[in-house]
Amino acid sequence: MTATDLEIKSICVHRVGLPVVKNVSMSVPAGEITVLLGPNGAGRTTLLEAISGLLAAQAGSIRLGQHQIERMSIRHRNQRGLGHVEQGRAVFGLLTVEENLIACCQKSEIGSAYKWFPELLKRRGTLASMLSGGEQQMLVIARALLCQPKILMIDEMSLGLAPVIVQRLLAALKEMSSQGLGVLLVEQFAHLALACGTRAYVMSGGEIVLADDCGKLAGDVDRLHAAYLS
Repeated sequence: MTATDLEIKSICVHRVGLPVVKNVSMSVPAGEITVLLGPNGAGRTTLLEAISGLLAAQAGSIRLGQHQIERMSIRHRNQRGLGHVEQGRAVFGLLTVEENLIACCQKSEIGSAYKWFPELLKRRGTLASMLSGGEQQMLVIARALLCQPKILMIDEMSLGLAPVIVQRLLAALKEMSSQGLGVLLVEQFAHLALACGTRAYVMSGGEIVLADDCGKLAGDVDRLHAAYLS
């Protein structure tokens, strides 16, 4: 993978005419997991949707490597190397695991998915709708990785999953980041995310209210809680 950073500067995003993301700036370096924390309604999902092009930003800039992408279509952002795993584990339920993977690349290219998640190899002939929640999340992430993103944004990967499954998924992301992938992870299990991330941002009320190294925040629970309540 080619090292490519994501830089967001002074992004403002509205929903139905109301400001939801207010003047947010952050960096997502290649080869690192950047964690985005915050309470429900903080604006994290809206920020990711603006970065990927699902929503228009009212102000600010988004740079991916050498390219300004804030005016690009979703497809062109993807072609530049931006991936986005949204909430909800959107699998093709009536297709098998293997058919889900083939939907985004050639059959000859899906072997990597089984290396990342050997659990999927055992289930390759199973309908995606019959998978457990954790297996579905593995499938969604594998499908996104097969598109060879340089930066992968993942929104609430752990939603509805047991912590042990979340740890399994985080281990896979950590391995991918060591190979050059940049990850922006929105996560509810703060302690697990901080344990594998490099830098963390906390959003509250649509703004970044705290930014620091993951190790420092993991050891300062009071400071982290105060940011959630700000």
